[in-house]
Amino acid sequence: MLVLITGGGTGIGRACAIEFAKEGADLVLLCNKSVVGANDAAEKARSLGVNAEVFSLDLRDEAAINRTAAAIIANIGTPDVIVNNAGVWKGGVLQDMDADVINAIFDVNIKGMMYLTKAFADAMIEKRKGSIINISSMWGQSGASCESVYSASKGAVDAFTKSMAKELGPSGIRVNAISPGVILTDMCAGYPQEVLDDLASQSALLRNGLPEDIANVATFLASDKAAFITGQIIGVNGGIQI
Repeated sequence: MLVLITGGGTGIGRACAIEFAKEGADLVLLCNKSVVGANDAAEKARSLGVNAEVFSLDLRDEAAINRTAAAIIANIGTPDVIVNNAGVWKGGVLQDMDADVINAIFDVNIKGMMYLTKAFADAMIEKRKGSIINISSMWGQSGASCESVYSASKGAVDAFTKSMAKELGPSGIRVNAISPGVILTDMCAGYPQEVLDDLASQSALLRNGLPEDIANVATFLASDKAAFITGQIIGVNGGIQI
């Protein structure tokens, strides 16, 4: 099995890489700024006995995505699984969000996901099998004050997931999204500990999540055990939303 993961150098992407490697999957890790982290994750994967390649790629550049996808298909193979994980976050009230920030959030969180899926879709359709897993957010379902732009981008991820499940389902390709709650990654690094503790206290399990909590669901969704699951937005949030 060949698994392609965007944002494979840190946080959820790195955890997914390691968990898929433990399952025996070969990896293609795409990253933009976290090249060192992606190379480290690839080395860890290789130590588990699988092949792993790293490509540096800006998901805002559709032409670069198309070139990279063509090279991957020609030299490594068509991915069986795509994990669209790369994302950016910026908080603040809408009045303080300038056009550059709004565009940056949408360019990576949804447009980059669309471009990458588009670049591999025909090759996956030709194989008539595959699994695409998009990383959303619980704020994509409920919205969040002071995160309106980020929430909107993740709501778009949810709609894209459902639509692509209908488009690609007849070709044997399943498309689902994982909707994390509060996950302790670099994205949470700016929060004071008391804020993180308060968020944990709001969840049914009284803790915040770890990247591995998301990775475990990703490996399940990619497996034959999830063969009849598509078009779903699966909350992995510890019960902070029920």
